[in-house]
Amino acid sequence: MSLVGNLEDLGLGEILQIVSLSRKSGVLALHSRGREARIIFRNGQVIRANSSSNQQNLGEVLIQKGVIDLSALKQALNIQKEAGGSELLGTILVRHFNVSTETIEDVVREQIESVIYSLFAWAEGNFDFELQDTAEAVDKTKMDPLQFMLEQGLNPQFLAMEGSRIIDEKRHRGESLDENVSTDVPPHPADTVDMAFDLLHVPGGKEEPAPESEPSSVLSAQQKKRLVLLVDDDEETRTAVCSLLESDGYEAVALERSEDALIKLDSFCREGRDPAVVVDLIMPRMDGSGILGGLELLELIGNNFPSIPVLVLTDYHNSDAERKVRGMGFPVMLKPKKTEIVDAATLHSFGDVFLCELARVESCGGQAIPTDKINIGDELRLEMGDDTPVREQPVAQSTGITLLRGMLDELNNPTLGGGIILLVLRFASEFMNRAVILIVKKDEIAGLGQFGISDSEGNADAKIRNMRIPRDEHSLFSEVIDGQLPVKAQPDSGKWTRYFVEQLGGGVPAEFFLGPIVSEGKVVAVLYGDNIPEAKPVGDTDSLEIFLSQAGLAMEKALLQRRLKEKSREEL
Repeated sequence: MSLVGNLEDLGLGEILQIVSLSRKSGVLALHSRGREARIIFRNGQVIRANSSSNQQNLGEVLIQKGVIDLSALKQALNIQKEAGGSELLGTILVRHFNVSTETIEDVVREQIESVIYSLFAWAEGNFDFELQDTAEAVDKTKMDPLQFMLEQGLNPQFLAMEGSRIIDEKRHRGESLDENVSTDVPPHPADTVDMAFDLLHVPGGKEEPAPESEPSSVLSAQQKKRLVLLVDDDEETRTAVCSLLESDGYEAVALERSEDALIKLDSFCREGRDPAVVVDLIMPRMDGSGILGGLELLELIGNNFPSIPVLVLTDYHNSDAERKVRGMGFPVMLKPKKTEIVDAATLHSFGDVFLCELARVESCGGQAIPTDKINIGDELRLEMGDDTPVREQPVAQSTGITLLRGMLDELNNPTLGGGIILLVLRFASEFMNRAVILIVKKDEIAGLGQFGISDSEGNADAKIRNMRIPRDEHSLFSEVIDGQLPVKAQPDSGKWTRYFVEQLGGGVPAEFFLGPIVSEGKVVAVLYGDNIPEAKPVGDTDSLEIFLSQAGLAMEKALLQRRLKEKSREEL
């Protein structure tokens, strides 16, 4: 994935959201009025940031805060120089000068936030995101060794939310935006921000006035044209479908890559021109891998532009993918294969059905085809010689987006407090027969809560709370804690897997699910789930994974509020 553009068209908040959702590693370079800045991402998390207008280094900040003195800093810099600059200053201070790791991390986190929040004031300029193939390549990115780096990283979604809020408050106070943005956190963070469903669509963009040379009648005619954004990786298909759209009076904009489509869609929505979107299901993902890139793009559109009508095309059947697409509420229809799209008769037959279905999608907001209506995909297959139409049962959405919205409303309740874990277990019960929440501590992984665990003596809760697994030994939790990504797998024969299964009451599941809850760049808890006593896999957990990511943000927010209250008490 590569992102290049102007900050006037795509703000820093939107860029952070896109990189976070795609979980990419790389370097984002920003340029504005002779100023330069770089933000380094590892697996979608921010680990470094520097700016030509904010050039404090770690040593200076530590001296200002009284953590070390100038003599200690000089000694640490000599050690770093003798090692060829390969070792981070923070690591040297921890190892040789008895500075705590927590102190270094707090200072580094604060300074990275300070740099990034200041960049939200850069309203003009350009940006370039350079994708790195691996996280290791990012770690080797050459930067000033005195600059700041976090091992676990910061959540870009949280940074985007806070940075936008700080800018909005400055704007409301009438302060200049083209200065370093204050990093003071106000006592009342926004409580109703729904980061899962409102990431890219930022209202309030100013429309460009029409050029004086263009007659108003021409502009009016253009505005009345129905706008369609087509995303397909095959050039001949894009050309053919665009010709169909334009012949029916549409204004068609065709793009090859998903990331370009997201930027263009956001731009159209800012202008108040909400298009219909036609997406090819079978195409590469944003990182160039796989063949279901359309599914990845649909998830982003559904989460961030829920009111946009969408029609999905595919030239090959993939029942699992199509089931997921219909579960999102998008209709799917078959299109001619790449070798058939150039045939005039085939294109004509396809065009009649395609334009009819697109009009239906526009009129009903892109909802999936009702069960009492004709399945246009089946009709098209019959027209093209396939007399075995596939009629899939509609996918129930009770554990999908509909339920997710309600659960996120509860999660954003400012009075929730410690109820976050209970909400996670409650939502997980919609997907699995039993589940366990485990807290990840420095030295161990410990049981915290459960549902569905059977115990003949009625002590299931106590049994789970007494469960302990050493953090430094390999277990079924190692992969999800190290990678900070959900895992579905079958149990192995390892020592701690056997122990864990026995503590749950025995019975080997056909498949288990592990989902991390990440707060302040670290996995603080893990959700385990399976379908014991049934011998069946866990199934689709996309909505649950989104909820877990939001639970982590809610924990960060609750922790921030608690720190603010404690600070207020100390000042009193």
